[in-house]
This record gives sequence, C-alpha cells and structure tokens, in this order.
Amino acid sequence: MRHILRAALLIGLAAPVLCFSGSSYAQGKSDIVVGTITDLSGPAAVYGHAVVNAMRLRFDAVNAAGGIRGRKLKLVVEDHQFQVPRAVQATSKLLRLDHAQVFVGSLGTAQVQAVLPQLRAAGVANLFPMAASRDLVHAPDAISWISGSLYYDQIRAGVKWMVETQAKQAVCVMAQGTDYGEEVQQAVKDELARHGQSVKMVVTHRPIDTDFSAPVQRLRNAGCDLVVLATLLRDTILPMASAKTAGWNVDFLGPSTTHDYLLAQAPGGATQGLYSVSSIALPDRAAAPAGVVAWMDAYKARFNTEPNAAAIYGATIADLAVLALDRAGGDAGMAKLTRSIASIRGWRDLFGGTLQSFGDGGRQGTRQAYVYQLRGPHYERLTEAVGY
Repeated sequence: MRHILRAALLIGLAAPVLCFSGSSYAQGKSDIVVGTITDLSGPAAVYGHAVVNAMRLRFDAVNAAGGIRGRKLKLVVEDHQFQVPRAVQATSKLLRLDHAQVFVGSLGTAQVQAVLPQLRAAGVANLFPMAASRDLVHAPDAISWISGSLYYDQIRAGVKWMVETQAKQAVCVMAQGTDYGEEVQQAVKDELARHGQSVKMVVTHRPIDTDFSAPVQRLRNAGCDLVVLATLLRDTILPMASAKTAGWNVDFLGPSTTHDYLLAQAPGGATQGLYSVSSIALPDRAAAPAGVVAWMDAYKARFNTEPNAAAIYGATIADLAVLALDRAGGDAGMAKLTRSIASIRGWRDLFGGTLQSFGDGGRQGTRQAYVYQLRGPHYERLTEAVGY
C-alpha cells in the first residue's frame, strides 16, 4: 500500500511548477487580455498546468497567425492553490491590475463560484471554466458558459446506465466534502429516485486525505454494489487501491474528473475496471487521426510531457474561446460574447467529444456524455452519447 500512496502523491504533485503570470511581450492597446485562475501548486496542479499549457499552445498559434481580427491574445494566469480565499485575491488582481477582459478555463467549482460576484460587477464573462456546477449556468444572471456536460448530468446518465444495464441495487457515494461533492451526491439521489431507489450510504473526505481504509470498509459493510465517486486523481486511486487490497471487488463510477490517462498508470492496476462518464474522448495515439497526433506531438514538444485529459479539455476550451471571440468580432464584451456563443451549434472538438450547441439560451455545450471503462492503458467507450 505504501508504494501506491507514494505514486498517488506524485501524480498529484508532479506537474512542473511554472509561472504563467505576465506575458512574454508588452501589452498592446489592441490586446485581448484573457485571465484565468487555476491551481499550479496545490492538490489539483496536475489539472491546472495541463489546461494552461493547452490554452497557451492554442493562443500562441492564433497570435502567430495575426491574432483575432488583428488583436493578440494575452494570457495572464494566477495560482489559487485550490484555495477559495486565494481565488478571490487572484481575481481582484487580474481585474484591477491586469485589466482582464474575459476569463477562460478557470479551475475549481468552489473557487469559480466564489469569484462570480467580482466578474459580474466588472461585466467580465466567465468562459468554459474547469468547473461543471449547475449553479454556474442556471442562475438568471449567469455570466458563465460550460464546455461539455455538467457533473450532475454525467452522474445521472452514468447511474441510469448502471442501474438499467448492470442491475445495480445498492448504490453508494464517496465524495469530497465540497460543492463538487454535493453536486454529485444530488445527482445520484435524483437519478435513483426515478428508479425507486435511494442512496445506500454516503462517505465524505477532504481533498487532501490519504487514508481511505476506514471509509472503504464502511461502504463494504453497507453492502454497496456500486460506489459513485466525487474525486480527482489521488483520491480516486487510493480508495480503489484500498478496496483491492481488502479483496472487495466492487464497481466504481465517476464523472469526467476520473477520466484521465494518469489513472491508467496507477500501480498494481488499482484503477482497472473504473467506469467514468465524460463528454470528451481521450485519443489513443496509435489509432488517432493525423490532426490529433500532430497536436499531441506539438504539446509534448512544447511542454516535454504527454497531454493528459485536462490538456484535452484545455485545447477544447481554447478552441471554443477563440471561436466565440472571432464570431464576436474580437470584442470581449458580455453582450457580443453572449450572441456569438449562442451561434455555436453542432460543434465537435478535434478529439471526437460529444456534439456541443449553445443556441436557444443554453449555457452548457451538451447534457450528454459517453460511458467508458478503464481496461489496460485505455478507456474503452461502452456507449454512444447518452443522457437521462
């Protein structure tokens, strides 16, 4: 178990600590200043670095080609270390000192929700954050748009599929004690109610916890036949490893946060068999189209690491942001962006994710997702795009 813990900790901390604040060129009057708050040195740094890397790769290519309607994209990134107070401080800095005109790809459900009042007061749009809470898009005065599906939609679709095709009767939840965890819990509760079931047991934990022996035993004693996860990388690996060590062969299912190449590398095959629900596709280099392989090669050449799932999300987020800004005529104002994003219909990312449409006032690209299962080094897609 000790070697599994060590590897899991490395996965959570191994991203290079790079400083992305500021710019490599002087800001011009015509620059579009793009702000993002993310985790570069905390428990979700492996996500934060990858998203920023992918956005930087795309924005630099756009700038090299002349920018958006002649305006260069200036990306300014602040590290919130996955802490809400730091997110609030970072947003204040980006708005007051850097004069950010639009936010793109910010990470963390609680962190993003905490800074919305500042963005709303400044009239700054929050495009495609790495956060998928219903509160971000359902509020009457929402200023956010989500790429892909929400955690709530993913979990409802996944639980529906597990109940109807795998005959699950004792569904439990292991969740972070965060807004994200509460969102997943609510999704499980709502979907089970449609099938005449209720949640068998819920256990919660802190994102930084490393010992899952006791909570896993509690779930086992409750007779769970499916454990729905509201976790990231490390807290996905460790409970699955604990279950395997204890000889408990139970199914685990999680949202897009559990859909990542890095999980396939868990020591001892701890995460094998994991079901995940996501709107994105993780390409297999051996079978990927030439355009995808070229992007993977460019990412590795630039950042000296293979792209993970967060990098795929980052590329998708960046592509959507560029498309929206271009259709807005290079205007990052709220009114223009609202109209331009609404014009995006039937759009699919480079990697083969679900179709996305934002017309008719929608603020999320889709409510559908694929169900995958981790088998060996790859996630095998089990379904077409499904909803609930």
